Amino acid sequence: MAPPEGFVPPPYPHDRLDALRRLADAAPGGAVDCSIGNPVDPIPEVALVALARAGANAMVYPPTIGTPELREAATDWMDRCFGVRIPADHVVACVGTKELVASLPRLLSLRDPSRDTVLYPAVAYPTYAMGAQLAGLRAVPVPLDDGWQPDLARVREADADRALLLWTNSPGNPTAAVADGPRTEETVAWARERGVVLAADECYAEFSGGPPATALLAGTDGVLALHSLSKRSNMAGFRVGFVAGDGDLVRYLGETRKHAGLIVPTPIQAAAAAALGDDDHVDDQRARYADRRALMLEGLAAHGLVHDGGPAPFYLWLRAEGAADDGWEIAARLAEAGTLVAPGNLYGPAAADHVRLALTQPRERLELSLARLAESAARA
Repeated sequence: MAPPEGFVPPPYPHDRLDALRRLADAAPGGAVDCSIGNPVDPIPEVALVALARAGANAMVYPPTIGTPELREAATDWMDRCFGVRIPADHVVACVGTKELVASLPRLLSLRDPSRDTVLYPAVAYPTYAMGAQLAGLRAVPVPLDDGWQPDLARVREADADRALLLWTNSPGNPTAAVADGPRTEETVAWARERGVVLAADECYAEFSGGPPATALLAGTDGVLALHSLSKRSNMAGFRVGFVAGDGDLVRYLGETRKHAGLIVPTPIQAAAAAALGDDDHVDDQRARYADRRALMLEGLAAHGLVHDGGPAPFYLWLRAEGAADDGWEIAARLAEAGTLVAPGNLYGPAAADHVRLALTQPRERLELSLARLAESAARA
């Protein structure tokens, strides 16, 4: 008997790049992979020391909600960096923020089954929509304005009435757009008026170039802020982050996550707490990204590829100057010269004429990328 028809997972977005990856790999020196934001820079020494020390005491189960040390480190970090102080019990650890993005809609729908819609930016991290689908909810994209920010005035009232959750993302992935304070206040007000939970994904907050939304959001009723150590501390392989904000929502998430066994290992929590307590390595990382951004902005502009996204120094959001080239065409052109990027339609149909370039390669590899692109242009 054939199984009943059910959910069929679509291809994972970056698996669609396999053919372009092979093309880029064939270039002399191999692919310069700027398609995925995979950190390549050093993990802070304070985190590695804490990891080793905690390993000897990792024979017992760690707390799902996070160790007291991690939760206090998170609140101290938000206070120090963003000027907002919340109680430690308004913080819960997560197994990397992607896990929380994917699981949050389901957990919230169990809490409030009267609503069935997740709103998310029309050009965005694909897991926002996938989390809704995995929860059996409606995933509804919010159109963007000219600054790549969600235009909530264009949300249909019928969708707003059914909305359980609204995702925001600043600095934005893939656009590098940054929401200012007034925009964030308007978004909070819009969500609160309608009883919609606002989840602010701020994993790149320390690379925003301005005051992040956490300064306004954390601790606000109905609002959650997500933070990660993957980019600020190059700890993507550690899979650790946290969610902070509305005390009732955070405690609910902590209790449900205990039952689901969503636990960050003890040594990883210790490493995360140590990394959150150190700002010097983040200053170093911010300088690396700024240097790479300046290099690539100038170098790619010489080949007609311009960044029209925001100021955050982690991604370049590129299109062909004076043309309407498809993002896959741009990505193929770059792959032929040995550079792998992500076509824009991986992040939504509205981005079909863009590509995203992650600045997570050492400067010498980016210089190789530009040199090979120049050679390719000369041959053409």
